[in-house]
Amino acid sequence: MRPLIIVESPAKAKTIEKFLGRTYTVRASKGHVRDLPKSQLGVSVENDFEPRYITIRGKGDIVKELRDAAKKTDRVYLATDPDREGEAISWHLAEALGLDESAPVRIVFHEITKDAVKSALRHARKIDRDLVDAQQARRILDRLVGYQLSPLLWRKVRPGLSAGRVQSAAVHMIVEREEEIRAFVPVQYWTTSVVLRSQGGASFNARYQQDGENGERILDGDFAARLPQEVQGKEFLVEDVDRRRRRRNSPPPFTTSTLQQEASRRLGFTVRRTMAVAQALYEGLELAGEGQVGLVTYIRTDSTRVSDEAQAAAADYIRTMYGDQFAQPAERKERRRAGVQDAHEAIRPTSVLRRPEDVAQSLTREQLQLYRLIWQRFVGSAMSPAEYDLTTVRLRAGEHPFRASGSVLIFKGFLALQGTTDDEAGEGGGELPSVAQGERCACLEASSEEHATEPPPRYTEASLVKALEERGIGRPSTYAPTIQTIQDRSYVERRERRLHPTELGELVDQMLREHFPEVVDPEFTAELESRLDRIEEGKAPWNLVLREFYEPFSKDLQKAEAAIAKVEQPEEVSDVQCEQCGRMMVIKHGRYGRFLACPGYPECKNTKPLREPTGVNCPECGGEIVARRSRRGRMFYGCANYPNCHFTTWKKPVKENCPTCGAFLVEHPRRGGKGELVCVKECGYRRPMAAEAE
Repeated sequence: MRPLIIVESPAKAKTIEKFLGRTYTVRASKGHVRDLPKSQLGVSVENDFEPRYITIRGKGDIVKELRDAAKKTDRVYLATDPDREGEAISWHLAEALGLDESAPVRIVFHEITKDAVKSALRHARKIDRDLVDAQQARRILDRLVGYQLSPLLWRKVRPGLSAGRVQSAAVHMIVEREEEIRAFVPVQYWTTSVVLRSQGGASFNARYQQDGENGERILDGDFAARLPQEVQGKEFLVEDVDRRRRRRNSPPPFTTSTLQQEASRRLGFTVRRTMAVAQALYEGLELAGEGQVGLVTYIRTDSTRVSDEAQAAAADYIRTMYGDQFAQPAERKERRRAGVQDAHEAIRPTSVLRRPEDVAQSLTREQLQLYRLIWQRFVGSAMSPAEYDLTTVRLRAGEHPFRASGSVLIFKGFLALQGTTDDEAGEGGGELPSVAQGERCACLEASSEEHATEPPPRYTEASLVKALEERGIGRPSTYAPTIQTIQDRSYVERRERRLHPTELGELVDQMLREHFPEVVDPEFTAELESRLDRIEEGKAPWNLVLREFYEPFSKDLQKAEAAIAKVEQPEEVSDVQCEQCGRMMVIKHGRYGRFLACPGYPECKNTKPLREPTGVNCPECGGEIVARRSRRGRMFYGCANYPNCHFTTWKKPVKENCPTCGAFLVEHPRRGGKGELVCVKECGYRRPMAAEAE
């Protein structure tokens, strides 16, 4: 009678089976097995918000298989993910399988390694009902908002829309940023730079600099035009030379949000892609000579904490590879942000000795890129600070103050891991020549340059995640699905890596802002998250938290139903003719996005997919390449002559032909976020593509 271990995914089950051999039976639930019914609210508001759970459609055979396996043993361990949702899945499994949830059936581990799993088996515990209640409250909250607010949007705006606590707050932030950009009035200013020569004959640059914030900005255009003439050819007196040593500490290991941000900045990954690749690294991959191995620790975390064992292993590795002087990290005095749960370690490699180059042959390109990012960030976090000599020289030409700054890297510290680049060094300015107080320098050149202040940038996926985290909205597990949902609902569109609100997104946000201000208010959403934390800590009953939210929300719902008029949206007529009745088809919006439909419905029920043109031609048949979506909602590009032509590509086409073979070029993100344009036919042509700054 081998003990039974139940995990969520088959990949995780396969990895654990490798460790434990035939001692245990390992099965996968393939995620949730029970949930609220899709066809109805499933929550009895009158009965203190009692939920009604049912077996998810299609999961009946899995539940039967798990029940049969559980009957063949006297020990069942539930090894779902170590977070609220994982705890809730374990509770649902216990209910479905008839297990005693007060018995020690729950095991948790934060990395899928042999030692971690065996340690978890020695420390089995009962299911934590506080964690379950916190997740249950979140699920019911989302159901109350989604299933009562979304139908209102269907009736007043159009079918297929949705609203939710986190997604509506995220859309509001994007719309609010767009309003700031529209209202922004640029301010003109000038900077004046000079090229000076020291008495020793060396040249260096200095800039006009007054005291105070933005002291280099000159707001008077006449003065900016006059200043170069006044200082040209004058002697500059060195008033002060300040030399000091600066230590730059390494960044901490990754949390979920910082991993998403850095993967976007350096690898060009979307948030969704980052989490999909990271999940594979966590659950385990087949490595040559090792078998199925989990490469990184749990990937949904808001903590930068690292275990003592992992710190010691990193220190030993650094001493061996670089020397003792590189293994002296600065003590971190990080303020704990409000809302940080700190339930798990930071994201790190399960073994620091498993270097990226050692596993390169067993990973895909994306897996290797992300693993290298995680490995280097963790090892770097355990290394000594980089040290710079900084020099600031203050000069004066008559009554006009100037300043020159420079820095020299004298000890690489953690920068030795990746090499030093201007971006990583971040200190600005090169080495200044040796000058002394009282010395006089000659002015060789002087010029003023005009600038204008810029509006705040639109959010990227990564910067939106950062903003959501800073404001306490959502949790590590919710960032990726939230960003995907608001794009799937056409509230937001991603153009050149920036998130732009659509007309629909602004309309829905305005409606919610007027009638449900708390739903779109980031502060209120963050406060709800803190109440869920209190449930998890056993300090608040879950149904009381729901009641405090629902009573005012239900009143707002009744008022909005009466106050909001039906929004009449004109039909968007396409240039596609219905082949059945001859009418020009119109663009409709459905659950899975936009599609073409005949306006003669119900007499004519013809519909077809909407294929958006890209302006480039198919390299195989000359037909037009159109944008389409897969069954999972992922964008791809294919020939409009399908099924006669089967040409497709996942990469976004650009209106530029390859100079080598004539086929069109596609965008190809690369490490560092700069990306390349490459030939779709892979003839070998490629050139750099300028990337928009984050």
